[in-house]
Amino acid sequence: EELASAGETSGAGAEKKTPHQGPSQKLREGKVYVYSSYNNTVMTLTDSSGNVISTKSAGGIGFKGTKKSTPFAASKVAEIISQLAKARGMEKIKIQIKGVGSGRDSALRSLAAKGFDITAIEDKTPIPHNGPRPPKVRRV
Repeated sequence: EELASAGETSGAGAEKKTPHQGPSQKLREGKVYVYSSYNNTVMTLTDSSGNVISTKSAGGIGFKGTKKSTPFAASKVAEIISQLAKARGMEKIKIQIKGVGSGRDSALRSLAAKGFDITAIEDKTPIPHNGPRPPKVRRV
């Protein structure tokens, strides 16, 4: 009896923790954050105030190994993000790009080709202003 009741309570607790997956209100504007590293491309779709709607990455949609960092993988991620944005009714988007990977340009081109009104493109790639002191020269 105790095992059965414990199973029932854990099952009910698991149901409470799952997020609500119902349709929400239509959004006119949104933001797309593109992070392109040497190993992967991650894109995040948010509303205009920054609340995350969805996050997709090249590894998450099925690319493995070195194929994750290709421009083709980045364009596929951008297609999925644009479909999600269209489903929400977005027409205007702002894009923030970060990172130095090879997928940043193709992700931007893919988003532009989907018919969105792009109001702003920002490059937020961190640039070191001289940075830390380099290590001493190695003597062998």
